[in-house]
Amino acid sequence: MDLHEDAEKNIVTASFELPGLKKEDVNIDVHDGRLTITGESRISTEREEEGYAVKERKFGKFARTLRLPQGVKEEQINASLENGVLTVTFPKVLPEAAPRKITIS
Repeated sequence: MDLHEDAEKNIVTASFELPGLKKEDVNIDVHDGRLTITGESRISTEREEEGYAVKERKFGKFARTLRLPQGVKEEQINASLENGVLTVTFPKVLPEAAPRKITIS
């Protein structure tokens, strides 16, 4: 997983490399301020090599959980899966949650 913060746009981007997976194989859930990515890979290949049938299978489950900034709502989270890379973006700090500077009079 790679995390990238863009201070100018006020967003955080999390990228996950998931080669061979389709969006149907990946679940994204939000609960109690946590973003959880889970999935299962079921890759099977068959080929003939020197007169032998070669079958390879790779199976596995994965899960990754991130704590979201306070106040992020589900509709503010965007996700896309393209060329085996899942990209999830969400706001870093909401404007109303950002600290305010108080001037002393």
